[in-house]
Amino acid sequence: MATSIRLSPELGSRLDRLALKTGRTKAFYLRQIIENGIAEMEDYYLASDTLERVRKGQEKVYSASSVRKDLGLDD
Repeated sequence: MATSIRLSPELGSRLDRLALKTGRTKAFYLRQIIENGIAEMEDYYLASDTLERVRKGQEKVYSASSVRKDLGLDD
């Protein structure tokens, strides 16, 4: 999938320098940044969304004691 983004001049220069000094393409580094960062972004934004639903009473929550009891961990 082709995608385009605009980088600040500073970030563009840094990416250019990195690619030039290492002999790899800018696309290589952009893919690496996205692949390494997407899990963190998913965790943050999905957790934030869940927290908002909890605060609004739209998400069921369980106490630690009820979970331990249901899992038989208090025996």
